[in-house]
Amino acid sequence: MSTDQRAVPRHVAIVMDGNGRWAKKRFLPRFFGHKQGVDALVKVVQACIDREIEYLTVFAFSSENWKRPSDEVSGLMGLVLAAVSRYLARMGAMGVRIRIVGDREAVSPKLRNAWNEAESATAHNSKLTLSVAFNYGGRWDVVQACKGAMQAGVPPEELSEARLSEFMAMSYAPDPDLFIRTGGEVRISNFLLWQVAYTEFVFSDCLWPEFGEAQLDAAIEAFRERDRRFGGVKEAPAVIAG
Repeated sequence: MSTDQRAVPRHVAIVMDGNGRWAKKRFLPRFFGHKQGVDALVKVVQACIDREIEYLTVFAFSSENWKRPSDEVSGLMGLVLAAVSRYLARMGAMGVRIRIVGDREAVSPKLRNAWNEAESATAHNSKLTLSVAFNYGGRWDVVQACKGAMQAGVPPEELSEARLSEFMAMSYAPDPDLFIRTGGEVRISNFLLWQVAYTEFVFSDCLWPEFGEAQLDAAIEAFRERDRRFGGVKEAPAVIAG
């Protein structure tokens, strides 16, 4: 399905919320919701490619998610490994470049190796950059960027917003144009705090496993209706006297 490319966001960020509630409504363990959520993500990736969106960034696991029950956390880790194995070739064939964003130190070497494989196997692709934020937090991102600038020897007087942006975890991508959160919650939850300063927000009641093309198009349509001024004021068109 094609859309008007004049108003299609270049970069879409999504908080994929509602997997557990989707499973609970069906009297299933939360893990099945997360599994269904992976399938939904693959469909949304294809939808973004069809609409010529260049960047898609999804919040898969926050630095706060370690507080969840240990069986759910371990299940999520196993699901990520299974998803890489199951979908890596397909993503590569679709022209997707995979990037993992977040603190990798807390995850297992096996998972880190899977991420490295996914990134290297898709590094040549350019149709869509899929960034998966895993063990990520917006505040962590700012702190690690500051540390990176200090380690690079950037003098304090030269540390501007633009300079610090070079050290952010997603320095390779433009800031998101559109931020979508599913599941009915209306908050950012420590996701891309630095990058969403002038992003347009759309909050959906749809649970993530049920999110698809129709919901994505509705969010894009809402984005199109926004008047993006980036802190400035648009000049009124000149009136020519008759």
